Amino acid sequence: MQRQGSIGGDSAAIRVRVAGGALLVAHLALVAWLMLRPLDVPWVTPPNLHPLAGIRADLALGWPEAAGRIGEGLALLAPLGVLLPMAHGRLTVSPVSSLIRTTAAGALVSVGIALLQTGVPGRVVDVDSLLLNTTGVALAHLLVVPAGRARVRRRQLDDRAGAGPVTVQEEPSQGRTPTIPRVGMAP
Repeated sequence: MQRQGSIGGDSAAIRVRVAGGALLVAHLALVAWLMLRPLDVPWVTPPNLHPLAGIRADLALGWPEAAGRIGEGLALLAPLGVLLPMAHGRLTVSPVSSLIRTTAAGALVSVGIALLQTGVPGRVVDVDSLLLNTTGVALAHLLVVPAGRARVRRRQLDDRAGAGPVTVQEEPSQGRTPTIPRVGMAP
């Protein structure tokens, strides 16, 4: 059986997935270019392995400087909170499981960047950047994805209601299935 009217929704979902995947690759390439370039510095600070120590140090500089540094940490991977679900392309998924999956993926990307930075001159590991990047992914997901999915679902319902009833057609018979004659085997 074939449903009429289902082609448009499927192509829209494919377009969203392709656009999400392309934007995801472009964003990850930009992040890699920003975070994995060697820095030409006269000295390198030691790695920060104590959670929230770097954030406290930023806050000691004053709120404008701290807001800029913390905002950079939050914004670096925040687009992943929207692009990962967009590339996945599902509309009917549990909001909690989507948030957990997206946040975990963002944390893994952040850990991967931190591990790759250990081999780049002038770059050091900062556990606070992992925390800020992961928090940025979660915040972006919470702020954009549930409302975006609800809007797309509402639009699909409106399109289906405006299109009228969906008719089901039987596919016409195409005749007998062809058979292949057997070939005898030599002894």
